[in-house]
Amino acid sequence: MSDYGSNGPGARGNAGWRDEGETFDPWRNPELFQGVLTKRVFAFLIDLVVLSIPVILAIVFITVFGVITLGLGWTLFWIVSPASVIWALIYYGASLGGPYSATLGMRAMGIEMATWTGEPGYFVLGAVHAFLFWLSVSMLTPLVLLVGLFNGRRRLLHDIVLGTVVINSMAVASQPARSY
Repeated sequence: MSDYGSNGPGARGNAGWRDEGETFDPWRNPELFQGVLTKRVFAFLIDLVVLSIPVILAIVFITVFGVITLGLGWTLFWIVSPASVIWALIYYGASLGGPYSATLGMRAMGIEMATWTGEPGYFVLGAVHAFLFWLSVSMLTPLVLLVGLFNGRRRLLHDIVLGTVVINSMAVASQPARSY
C-alpha cells in the first residue's frame, strides 16, 4: 500500500502537494513527471501481457473443448471478443480504482493515476479511462503520445478529457508532508 494512506495520491493531509494553487504543479515538483511517458509505454506493454494471459488460456480451453466435443465446443469462440473487452474494463476499473490507483504495469513502473484534484481513482473512472485510451489509440495510432510531449504534466488526450494525471509514485512517497 502507498505511504499516503487512504487520502489518495499527493493528499498527505492536503499539505504535501496542494499549495494554494494547482495540485500537481510541474514547475514546483518536476520529479512527479520525469520519465512518465516512457514509463507509461512500458506499463502498457506489461498490462497487455497481463490482459492477454486469461484470453489465451480461454482460447486454449475452447480449442481443447472443441476437439473433445468433435467441433461443437468451437461455437464458444464468439464469446472470446466480448469477454476480452469486459475483462479489460474490469481489470482497468478495479486496478485504477483500487488502493494503489495503478494497474500492475503501472505499479511495476512506479507510476499511478490521480484525479486533477489529487484524489485517487475509482472503478468507473478507471474503466472509462481505459475505454477512452483504447478509442484514442485506435483512431490516432501512437500519435496520441505526442499530446504528452507538449504539456508539463505529460498528460495524454484521454487524461485531459477525464481530468486525470499520471505521476511518479516514488516521488509522492519520498516527499515529506509540510506543516503550516
